[in-house]
Amino acid sequence: MDDKTSGRNGWKQDPAGVRKNILAVAMAEFAANGLSGARIDEIAAKTNTSKRMIYYYFGDKEGLYGRVLEEAYREVRAGEQELELDHLPPVDALRRLAEFTFDHHSRNPDFIRIVMIENIHHGAYLEKSDLIRLLNAGAIQKLEIICRRGREAGLFRDDVEPLELHWHISALSFFNVSNRATFSRIFGDRLFSSDRQQLLKKHLVEMVVGLALI
Repeated sequence: MDDKTSGRNGWKQDPAGVRKNILAVAMAEFAANGLSGARIDEIAAKTNTSKRMIYYYFGDKEGLYGRVLEEAYREVRAGEQELELDHLPPVDALRRLAEFTFDHHSRNPDFIRIVMIENIHHGAYLEKSDLIRLLNAGAIQKLEIICRRGREAGLFRDDVEPLELHWHISALSFFNVSNRATFSRIFGDRLFSSDRQQLLKKHLVEMVVGLALI
């Protein structure tokens, strides 16, 4: 039995691993080709399983796309959870969250592309997912806790808005990846060297923290 055949039979021993493999491959395919351009045949050919098993686990291409979207958001929210921000002073917590978001988006361009694709679909598939709503509500709740602790410590303005802070962090971190190709071709790629990316991240943190501080 060759490696490919062995892999295709692996779902019996490790169904969770097979699903994870499918989602990882599908993420790359959807990010590269969009929902309409991605093909289940192509996804199956790059996984350790079969087209039949993809349909078994995810129903159809739209079902698979929906799960990929959920996994993309689950990953970024899980990364935020690992930061253990409640143990940091509020200013440090806000700074760390902004730094994490900038770094996560920079390291995960497929996440940015998937979100861009979902915006093309006007958020229709995201709207169907209770899980995504729950995950992203948690992101705002995390900022609400940071802001409350900052106000209680006499550091943050009374009118600081967690949702607005999230918007600013997301906007700058997202644009840094989503518009890199066009920005570079128009203005050159000077801002995308390693040292200038670190400087952009530093400025992002300064702006976000500055919005919150008294």
